[in-house]
Parts: sequence; C-alpha cells; structure tokens
Amino acid sequence: MQTWFHDHPIISYLLILAFTIYIFNAVFRMGRLPLLKEVIVHIVMAIGCLVLLVLQLDKLPIIQCMAVAVVMMLMLRGRQMYDKWRGKKGGDSAANQAEHR
Repeated sequence: MQTWFHDHPIISYLLILAFTIYIFNAVFRMGRLPLLKEVIVHIVMAIGCLVLLVLQLDKLPIIQCMAVAVVMMLMLRGRQMYDKWRGKKGGDSAANQAEHR
C-alpha cells in the first residue's frame, strides 16, 4: 500500500488534505470564521499538507495514521448519535434505571 501511495503522489496529497480538513473541522473548529480568514486557514492547511506529503513519500504511514484517526472520530460520532437516539426513544426509562441503582 505504501508503494502505491508513493507512485500516486497527487492522490496521496488529496487524501492527506481531505483528512486534515475533516480533522480540523471536527476537532478544532469553534465557530464560523469570516470568509477571508476561512480561506487563509485552508491555504495554510494546504501548504502544511505538503510537509505531510513529503513524510508520506519518505515511507512514513501518514495516510494510514490519519485514516485510523478519522475512523475513530466517525465511531465516536456514531456512538453519540446512537446515544442521542436511544435517549429519545427510551424517554424516561434511562432516568428510571438510574434511580433504581
């Protein structure tokens, strides 16, 4: 897999950029920024991803590590949505179970 990413640097860069943008939006974003600041942030991220691309091409598993981080974040998001759905479905049953313990 590592050699395939090395042979396709554009796809590697796009994956790194997509993972970086997702991680930034999911973890570090506090609120909406003005449009110019938003563009500057994404340009700086795109430049920073070039450094990660160099490390990826130098045989470090950057894409694989970022993919694991994104999968874990998606699992957390799914668990939060499940708990929210379960809380609405159960109504007061969760509160009643807590009282009986």
